[in-house]
Amino acid sequence: MAKQALGRGLSALIQGSNTKVEEKTGILEIPINKIKQNKYQPRRNFDTDKLKELINSIKEKGVIQPVLVRHTNNDFYELIAGERRLRAVQALGLKAIPAIIKDANDEESLEIALIENINRADLNAIEEAQAYKQLIEEFKLTQEEISKKVGKDRATIANILRLLKLPAEIQQYVSRGTIDMGHARALLSLDTEKEQKAVAFKIINRNLNVRQTEQLVSSRKTTTSHKIHSKKSTTAIEYKALEEELQRLLGTKVRLYNTNKGGHIEISYYSDEDLERIVELIKH
Repeated sequence: MAKQALGRGLSALIQGSNTKVEEKTGILEIPINKIKQNKYQPRRNFDTDKLKELINSIKEKGVIQPVLVRHTNNDFYELIAGERRLRAVQALGLKAIPAIIKDANDEESLEIALIENINRADLNAIEEAQAYKQLIEEFKLTQEEISKKVGKDRATIANILRLLKLPAEIQQYVSRGTIDMGHARALLSLDTEKEQKAVAFKIINRNLNVRQTEQLVSSRKTTTSHKIHSKKSTTAIEYKALEEELQRLLGTKVRLYNTNKGGHIEISYYSDEDLERIVELIKH
């Protein structure tokens, strides 16, 4: 049901019961100076070229889709969804914008803004991760609850959240589109920030694709790792292959430690929900 709601887009949120948002009025023309920015807007970066295209479209055809707002106080409104449209209208010097007024609390406001941006593919991976983190920390939602709301499986939510473990510098690369989420996920398997930054620098300067990045990370880990000891190089390679296969199956960092009397496995997890996900994978 959650995936179906996601596919229907914002209209599903307006009409559906998942968010418990009830329509208070129809479409109204609201003065722009009465609308405040959404403090829960998950998107931080706005593409200048796309905004110019929207400005030109509105200049020619007007605002086709109304923005979504909620009442605050003193007859002011807070934007829930449609910040690009609002910015475009402001740039054109228009005084009002068509809007739909909704009764929504803080959690619902963030939820609607998040889902609309996901539907439009407007969020980069870091913005999406930060929005999920806010839902978890501020509104006490679990990854499973977020999964149901946005129509993505819990493993995907967990993997996106893991991007926030990367150094701020690399997160900025992802936000700007300098590297993509596939590159970033490969970097997560490196042990230190120094290694992550070094490989990120090579990704950018050599214009590496994701597969090349994964190969670089794998070779770097094989060269620098002192965790697997063996007299035969083929044994070390076999252990590394097993380690990588376990990481692929479990969707998280895995380390094999070889000793004279056997060894042990170290499996990393990043939240209680991530641990539950890994345990379920192992059980099945």
